[in-house]
Amino acid sequence: MTEVDATQPTANDRAENVVDDSEEAESQEIMLMKQRVAEMEMEAKKLRELQAAAEVNQKKEQPTPMETDEDKNENAADSRSVYVGNVDYSATPEDIQAHFQSCGTINRVTILCDKFTGHPKGYAYVEFAEPEHVDTALAMDNSLFHGRLIKVTAKRTNIPGFNRGRGRGGYRGGYRGGHRGASSGYNPYRARGRGRGRGY
Repeated sequence: MTEVDATQPTANDRAENVVDDSEEAESQEIMLMKQRVAEMEMEAKKLRELQAAAEVNQKKEQPTPMETDEDKNENAADSRSVYVGNVDYSATPEDIQAHFQSCGTINRVTILCDKFTGHPKGYAYVEFAEPEHVDTALAMDNSLFHGRLIKVTAKRTNIPGFNRGRGRGGYRGGYRGGHRGASSGYNPYRARGRGRGRGY
């Protein structure tokens, strides 16, 4: 029997083997995880290098924006033009041309109109033949035209994609507190305690 006892493992030996096996399995899992992490880091490094190379190539291929002849003509026309504000609604381009004739040769007079109604908006642009004429036209600021004091400033050039102001997201009114238009006088439509009115 002593031989049998020596050859059969005890319960403690079995428990140690199981613990050793589980520790060995955990260490193998950890090693596999470390290998996966290392592989992922290598892939991420390769991706970063490829992305950097693609960005460099894209910058080389991207053409620089060039000013076209149309842009040059537009900027030149803007430098020769003035804005005229507070223009009488009954004024014609000929009237404005006659008013600014003393400043120099005029190429074009544009009175802006509402696109829906067709009525004038009350301002105009005057384009001169030479940029020097703009300075003499600016001297006509606050001059009397059709019974109104007109505002004359140099025409500004719009920058494409540059939005001035707050746009549509700004404050559009709404409730500001207090009573609006409530008067202490007699109002025949005002409820006198019956029903659930607004309570003005």
